[in-house]
Amino acid sequence: MTSRSRRTLVRVAAAATAVVMAVLVYGSVLEPRLILDERRYRAELPRLGRQWQGAEIAVFSDLQVGMWWANTAMVERVVDRVVDERPAAALVAGDFLYSASPDVAEQADTAVRLLEPLVEAGIPTFAVLGNHDYAVGGADALTDALEEAGVTVLHNGVARIPAPDPTSGEQLYVVGIAPTRPRLADTGEALSALPPEGARVVMMHNPTAFPQLPEGSAPLAVAGHTHCGQVAVPGMPQWSYLGLTAEEKIVADGFAPTDYGARGNDLFVTCGIGFSVVPVRIGAAPQVVFFELMASD
Repeated sequence: MTSRSRRTLVRVAAAATAVVMAVLVYGSVLEPRLILDERRYRAELPRLGRQWQGAEIAVFSDLQVGMWWANTAMVERVVDRVVDERPAAALVAGDFLYSASPDVAEQADTAVRLLEPLVEAGIPTFAVLGNHDYAVGGADALTDALEEAGVTVLHNGVARIPAPDPTSGEQLYVVGIAPTRPRLADTGEALSALPPEGARVVMMHNPTAFPQLPEGSAPLAVAGHTHCGQVAVPGMPQWSYLGLTAEEKIVADGFAPTDYGARGNDLFVTCGIGFSVVPVRIGAAPQVVFFELMASD
């Protein structure tokens, strides 16, 4: 190899190293910790009462407390943003925890502390647990801590969102489905306590629970879990860490394909906030979503 060829090879290697370092810095410092993807959509719900017209619902997920170099500062930022917005309800779609170390109870207390400003602001807050909450053995401790703090935890159940005018008789419900990993999701049980004509929003952690919902039972369903791939080609979640490993049947970036699930049901999958495996996000920034509710009939 000539000296000129060696110099060229060194330059190429240096340039490649610089690109890799730049990507790592962006993915570990800039996108996950400085960029908040705030989305706003209108959602049409059948039988939605007049007093609920224009009401907002905030959605976020995947705090992943206990992950090394966790993204708790961004969780605080998301919570502050929701408090500023003062929605009719906040829905937190699971995976509060990531690790059992140093102590599950301590991690649960941290997750609750991060959400306390919502309750203190008088924002009705509802949650479902995620697969990591069970995997680390923290489901019971987390449920107790959240409920004690004023967050309603739903396990294949239904809760009523407090109405602006309680005397109107116009009700809005949130249905909470347990995670499919482990096999705890029971959509039949979750819907059984819901008045048949009740306007509702359905929340789950794993998007794979969505196809189990009967036709027309979930005009707006929200989920987390996928992190929108976490490391993804923007707008192409199939070209992502999770998509390429085929961990889930579907990795949705926003609204799921129209052929996923029964007719009359609509699913939105939020990108979440925290991390899985490595503290990196590329093409899948932390996200908070606000839905403006409108009647469809």
